[in-house]
Amino acid sequence: MSSLVRRGSSVALLPVLGVVICAMLLAACSRPEIGDGRSTGVAARAGEVTTGGVIEYGHEQEPPCVHGGWVQNAYLARQYLDNLVSLADDGTVVPWLATSWEISPDRRTYTFHLKPGVKFTDGTDLDAAAVKTNIAGYLDPANPNGTVVSYIGQYFASDEAVDKLTYRLHLKAPYTPLLTVLSQGYFGIQSPKALARGAKANCSQPVGSGPFRIERWDRNRSITFVRNPDYNSAPANAKHQGPAYVDKVIWKFLKDPVLRYGSLTSGSSDVIYNVPAINWADATRRFQTEQYITPGRPNAITLNVAHAPFDDERVRQALAYAADRRKSVQTAYLGVVPYNANGALSQTTPDYDPTAGDYPHDPAKAAELLDSAGWGTRDSAGIRVRDGHRLTARVVYPADAIIGPEGAGILQDVAAQARQVGFDLQLVPATQSAYFGGNYSKADTYDAYVGYWTSPTPGLLYINWRQRLTPSPNPYNTAFYNDAHLQGVIEQANSAADPAEAASLYSDAQHIIGDKALAIGLYTQTTSLATRPGLHDVWIEKSQGEPVFADARFVR
Repeated sequence: MSSLVRRGSSVALLPVLGVVICAMLLAACSRPEIGDGRSTGVAARAGEVTTGGVIEYGHEQEPPCVHGGWVQNAYLARQYLDNLVSLADDGTVVPWLATSWEISPDRRTYTFHLKPGVKFTDGTDLDAAAVKTNIAGYLDPANPNGTVVSYIGQYFASDEAVDKLTYRLHLKAPYTPLLTVLSQGYFGIQSPKALARGAKANCSQPVGSGPFRIERWDRNRSITFVRNPDYNSAPANAKHQGPAYVDKVIWKFLKDPVLRYGSLTSGSSDVIYNVPAINWADATRRFQTEQYITPGRPNAITLNVAHAPFDDERVRQALAYAADRRKSVQTAYLGVVPYNANGALSQTTPDYDPTAGDYPHDPAKAAELLDSAGWGTRDSAGIRVRDGHRLTARVVYPADAIIGPEGAGILQDVAAQARQVGFDLQLVPATQSAYFGGNYSKADTYDAYVGYWTSPTPGLLYINWRQRLTPSPNPYNTAFYNDAHLQGVIEQANSAADPAEAASLYSDAQHIIGDKALAIGLYTQTTSLATRPGLHDVWIEKSQGEPVFADARFVR
């Protein structure tokens, strides 16, 4: 049973008081910090701390490959990969594989000094050449990591292995978020020897230098991580240095939320991800709970401006006014997940502006805007018509676990309220493979697109709103909104040396997006963990909300 410590050996008597709390989850007193959130629940149980044992973890979504550019890949990466740097609780960047670094006066060259003696779990050296190989692979036009390219592709000029333990990266222009960006799991360093095996092998068995190695992947069931006994490269913000305490982590894919929570209450899981809102109160009474309010972009409805009906700003604004989104989110998530009106950035992202994109529920204003846009007539079903065409919009959203039952309920609520003012919103649930596989890559395949993007930096705005042009394609601009001025404002913010100047520019960008109603915010993506009291020191890291098991220990 997972409720027992397995193959453990007693090492100390350590009474533990209070809940296991990640400092990064403490509520900020002023503007939100990265991953601002809350820790609640029962106290971790006092007792005899042990080494060994197997953590059984109930997760939600399974990516198509272990490593990749989706946040689900980043969660896995934290278990078997190391990064150059890590993000501390206060949002500062701290050493990891890079023990120190220098930035040139023009802020275009970063020189990283690597920790000596680090090896991948296949026995090869982790050195500057390995870092260079990884960056080249992630940016390879023939087989790119799309997320890595979206962050640094437009800025990357060249790089070099200066010597065995010195790696140097050159940029085309100053990119202030660079170090924060590099803390994300997508930028983990893999073994060049393993990478040479090809994409198929590295899809299921990537090799890193992290606290665990991948023993096997039983597709549609679980990934088994085994302790790396030689681990010597924990980040500066880890709870301890050295190998992980537990023997294994069994990362189970339990897509159904009822089944996932039931696995915790029955004792077949020690930790679970994303506690269903309906079970949150019960979880806080019985387990240690942590919630990470994800920075980046919230779950939002992005409106496609490439064609009618949302090529008209008045129609976009009308939809924003039409639904009581705050009430819908409150009702669906029982107050557990926060409403986020701003469709450009989520509330815990640095330099988030709460005044941008805030459209209160105002059906009369929505009707007035639709009338002025020429949609003044309704058919027998109450849907507005113009020139023989109904005010219909196809709203594509990633169904199943990505947008769970609560999120789907919110979208249904928005559609119902929008119908009252004359919209015919047709919700189109997309499978994971269709959503990520290019089925909706062309402008004519949807009118609105629902999704989120986790990111520790407001520089994310550049990814979502850089122009989508033939010479420089940008598939992440799902609004198909091309505005050189908006792109320029974001570029200035990304290169600004003065934090106050950057904040002002990021605010300007959010207001442009909000004023034009290009994206309508719904709710902030969250990571929640519920952990049984007999397991200590499971925590959530700051850059992506990745669960960390390298410091976890059982008590008995």
